[in-house]
Amino acid sequence: MVAMALPLSGFRTTSLVEPPETVMVTYHAKQGSEDELSRVIADHWSTAKRLGLVAAEPHIVVRSAEAGRPVDFVEIFTWRDASIPDSAPEPIRVSWDRMNKLVESRGGHAGIEFVEVKAVL
Repeated sequence: MVAMALPLSGFRTTSLVEPPETVMVTYHAKQGSEDELSRVIADHWSTAKRLGLVAAEPHIVVRSAEAGRPVDFVEIFTWRDASIPDSAPEPIRVSWDRMNKLVESRGGHAGIEFVEVKAVL
């Protein structure tokens, strides 16, 4: 067995795995699509969990409740690796396609908005 010495000065390793990324996703539901969108969000979560793409917690989905106003859903969850959304597997992309058909742009905002967030408590 031959041992090799590598000079460490200037030697960098790069990680292929990105750190986790917590996101807050707002879905602006089209009128009449609220129940179906709720099911698609739940299916997306189940698929992401089954594929090992997300942390089990935190995960929360809330629905706006102000009478007479358009419905929004807000979901907060953590991708296991921040690069996952950029290279999502086919079942996740199918969920996103379904979601996009059930949302609308509103008030100058896209139908689905993604914001990276950090827990403070």
